[in-house]
Amino acid sequence: MDWPYELQIGWRYTRSGRAGRRNGFISFISGVSMLGIALGVAALIIVLSVMNGFQKEVRDRMLSVVAHVEVYEAQGGAFPDWQAVARQARAASPQVQGAAPFVATQALVARGEDMRGAVVRGISPADEAQVTVLARELRDGALARLQPGQWGIVLGAELARSLGVREGDAVTLVAPGGQVTPAGVLPRYRQFTVVGTFHVGHYEYDSGLALIHIDDAARLFRTGGPTGVQLRLADVHQARAVGDVLQSSLGPGVRVSDWTRTNRNWYDAVQLEKRMMFIILTLIVAVAAFNLVSTLVMTVTDKRADIAILRTLGASPRSIMGIFIVQGAASGVIGTVLGVGLGLLVAVNIDVIVPAIERLLNVSFLPGNIYLITRMPSDPQRGDIVPIAVISLALAFLATLYPSWRASRVQPAEALRHE
Repeated sequence: MDWPYELQIGWRYTRSGRAGRRNGFISFISGVSMLGIALGVAALIIVLSVMNGFQKEVRDRMLSVVAHVEVYEAQGGAFPDWQAVARQARAASPQVQGAAPFVATQALVARGEDMRGAVVRGISPADEAQVTVLARELRDGALARLQPGQWGIVLGAELARSLGVREGDAVTLVAPGGQVTPAGVLPRYRQFTVVGTFHVGHYEYDSGLALIHIDDAARLFRTGGPTGVQLRLADVHQARAVGDVLQSSLGPGVRVSDWTRTNRNWYDAVQLEKRMMFIILTLIVAVAAFNLVSTLVMTVTDKRADIAILRTLGASPRSIMGIFIVQGAASGVIGTVLGVGLGLLVAVNIDVIVPAIERLLNVSFLPGNIYLITRMPSDPQRGDIVPIAVISLALAFLATLYPSWRASRVQPAEALRHE
């Protein structure tokens, strides 16, 4: 082969398993180091893939109810011409693919002595289907029964259950503020008929959201028209960037909020948790990678005679250092490749592996009466896997530097004195 002799000797040391108690022990330690790197990389990929899967499940359920971007009037008033705002938004960003007006406020939903706080959203059933998945699914059902002037309401399934109501029952909607009369301030309220319920699998919305027709909402809350415009984007991950573009394009008269800012606590918590998990599991990979230090130190001690012979034959200290860097780096590459392969294999097939483990152990990791999700989701992403592999290789390379430098400092006369 035409490879440099540093590569050939380093690779030979890596796969060396010759007879002998000392060489066999060194080979065993080297194998354990590679296995540690592989398991650490695989664990990191599997955990981040599962976290991505949970994040995607919750995000998709959340975005089935709310829009990607919402535009409000800066002073809290109404938009006299929401179609003009929608046209400006489409012109400002090609990401905008749908628009719908809405009126949103908090109110009390009461049935007898039971009373619950809820976000009441006035929508246009025809336009809402362009923005949210829920509206498309209910367009020919409950939302079709939301007619202006009929005072119909669609409740989240958990909200309806807590109030003890079903389709056809009447509830009372108490608006915030009140009406000034000679007798004092009286609350504004209106009786609505439940025309349907919805279930999206996200407790916050199932237990705290009610939908009514936008005309009824404007009359009850006295807004004078839509208080905002909802926008659907082609790429949900671009919501924050598109929101910034729309804020600068639409001017100071409006306020733009995207779903990552509206749900900032959840979004920031998920990002922080994922970042901390990445750091913690990377430390496991680092511990496994730096086990290569002990392997290489033992190899250098065992190969002192070989190093001395190579030096007497003309090998430079730099070449000696290169031999042991190759040995350690090869172990890191093998461990990383095995870890990436194992991690992807488990992450892609986790929907098969987890049920098999549950049947074997007769347990349920995600019981349906506790968790919203009953299956273990997984979403391997290149943006996670590539940095994991690069960091693993970098740590393995760093672990080789000190033992390799020690090998390059071996003096031939001293090494051969006791041979």
